[in-house]
Amino acid sequence: QVQLVESGGGLVQPGGSLRLSCVGSDSIFSDRTMAWYRQAPGKQRLRVATITSRGETTYSESVKGRFTISRDNAKITVDLQMNSLKPEDTAVYYCNVYPPHAPYWGQGTQVTVSS
Repeated sequence: QVQLVESGGGLVQPGGSLRLSCVGSDSIFSDRTMAWYRQAPGKQRLRVATITSRGETTYSESVKGRFTISRDNAKITVDLQMNSLKPEDTAVYYCNVYPPHAPYWGQGTQVTVSS
C-alpha cells in the first residue's frame, strides 16, 4: 500500500521549534512535488510549504521565514523545520503530493503551541 506517514509533532511553547518528518512507502514520491499542509480545528486544510523534486521551495505568507521544507529523495523523506512557533501554528500537519491526492492523506501529526 502506497502511503505517507508523518511524525515529530508535540507540545511546544511559543517561540520554540519542532521538526516534522514524512516518510513515503514508495519511490514514486521521489520525483513528485511534495507539500506540507495543516488543518486547525474548525478550519480548512491549507498548504504551508512546497518542494519540487529538484528542491525548489515555496511557502505560505504565514510561515515564510520561520519554516523550512527539505527532502531526501533517496530516503523518500520530506521534513519541515518549524522555528519561532506561534499559537496560531497549532494544527494537525500532513504531507502529501502537490496537488494533493486523496488516497495519500495519512493520520497527520498534531502540533500544539501553548504556554
